[in-house]
Amino acid sequence: MSYVLRTAAPSDVDAARSVMLDTVYGDLRSGYVPRWHRDIIDIEGTYLRPARRTLLVAVDETSGEVVGTGAVRDQGPQAPPNPPWIAERFPSRSTAQLCRIYVRPTHRRLGIARAMVRELSAFVADAGGYEAIYLHTDPSVPGAEPFWRSLATVVCDERTLPDGGQGIIHFELPVPVPSGAAGAGASGTLAATGR
Repeated sequence: MSYVLRTAAPSDVDAARSVMLDTVYGDLRSGYVPRWHRDIIDIEGTYLRPARRTLLVAVDETSGEVVGTGAVRDQGPQAPPNPPWIAERFPSRSTAQLCRIYVRPTHRRLGIARAMVRELSAFVADAGGYEAIYLHTDPSVPGAEPFWRSLATVVCDERTLPDGGQGIIHFELPVPVPSGAAGAGASGTLAATGR
């Protein structure tokens, strides 16, 4: 199997939204919550139009199906619901937040999410002006916690807070050195050889 990772186009919006909604209903089990998931409805306004934001899609070359998504937005975590010191550490505009890194279950463990993180980190570096890369994950999602622990540094595991917080884990990744290709858009083929 092989996949193409590329910057999403307006024609990818419905398929990307489907991956995202299937994930919030299936894996996250929260369903659509407007204050958390508004971006899923307005993908173009949230990710495709702003210059310092992006959405990547992973496309199965055989079927043409969008099987994964990954995004960057120039918005740090807000307090509440996050701890105030997390919001202060990762302010909007200078923080690139990785979000919506979702892969359909039948295409997981093939390196798609790892390749997404690599491409999104390169976008952050080339966009300029970002001082940190932040993300959070829900450890109840199968495989999410070990995946992110293999790539990023834990900043706060809310499960260890006195009140348990939201039960999520906050992470930071280093901002890579720019390659000089800002705005060029991501595009590449990923070959996967097993499950």
